Amino acid sequence: MTMSNRTLIMLSDALRQRRTQRGTRWRRLPAGEQALLVVAHLRKGETYTDLAVGFGIGTTTVFRYIREALDVLATMAPTLDEAIDVARRKAFVILDGTLLLIDRVAMTSGRDRPYYSGKHKCHGVNVQVIADPTGRLILGSPALPGARHDMSAAAEHGILDALQTAGVPVVADKGYQGAGPTVHVPQRRRRLDRDTGRYRRLSQNQKDVNAAHARQRGPGERANASLKSWKILRRIRSCPTRATELVNAVQVLILAG
Repeated sequence: MTMSNRTLIMLSDALRQRRTQRGTRWRRLPAGEQALLVVAHLRKGETYTDLAVGFGIGTTTVFRYIREALDVLATMAPTLDEAIDVARRKAFVILDGTLLLIDRVAMTSGRDRPYYSGKHKCHGVNVQVIADPTGRLILGSPALPGARHDMSAAAEHGILDALQTAGVPVVADKGYQGAGPTVHVPQRRRRLDRDTGRYRRLSQNQKDVNAAHARQRGPGERANASLKSWKILRRIRSCPTRATELVNAVQVLILAG
């Protein structure tokens, strides 16, 4: 897995500025090596133990360095308003939900149920992703429990209202049916035929419309893939409440690249 030097330089500068603000006089690692340690953890999923051995420091120090970097990146994460400003300059945007798998879920007294996705048959968190027509990431939303429906999650974050107010055309899948006049979804099968009891087939014109819609929506999967290319998000092994800060950190580094 490769990444641009620009990303490391950006994170190094941010950490160096944080140290200056806090008046830090001495650290086991310079800001550049701390940035490399953090990226190795997020990008490759390296454990604290492996990082401690590789950088010649203690696991507690690794933990503190990563927590510090996540706090710094959280302040740099794009807001919904900033994402809408970017979306206004696009012909349209792609809205999609993605499920990030999680491990550490309490199984007692049904506490895991909000995180269980019936669609994917596993536990995870729901993240709403806005992408431009070429599939470049614009925004990754805060994480919600995986049982949450995509349209419900987008509405809770205020994404649907913000896009509609800004007049930005949105391309989305059938899960966003009824989200508003600016949200374009595929044609659904017609109602049941009273004679046969089966759904009526789509006309050829409707099939052509759906094919064109799929071509527009397809690049949005690149934004989802760009998030999941960072191993820390392929299977989150920390508390689900920390999923949002991990998503924020990764998207800042993606946008910086």
